[in-house]
Amino acid sequence: MQWVFLGIAIVAEIIATSALKASDGFTRPMPAALVVLGYGCSFYFLSLTLRTVPLGTAYAMWSGIGIVLISIVGWIMFGQRLDAAAIAGMALIVAGVLVINLLSKTAGH
Repeated sequence: MQWVFLGIAIVAEIIATSALKASDGFTRPMPAALVVLGYGCSFYFLSLTLRTVPLGTAYAMWSGIGIVLISIVGWIMFGQRLDAAAIAGMALIVAGVLVINLLSKTAGH
């Protein structure tokens, strides 16, 4: 169940971060409200994850997967470009998350 909680936390963080961009510096009330709700939900479910998954592992996955997904959202929704260096960096982040989960004894499996 901890992985479901982490997945919900990641999705909520992606929604909140996307809304943060759309809030235009908190000048648009609906996106600003979604930011607060999304981050609240994200941190709540991340806290549930931390009951059984080590802090470093959970945070590496939450932030690493979040970085990649929010970059894709930025590209699709906001027309932001990703150059080769950005894509290579994100590939390294994904590789790091995979190493932690597949090879590390601290991943809490």
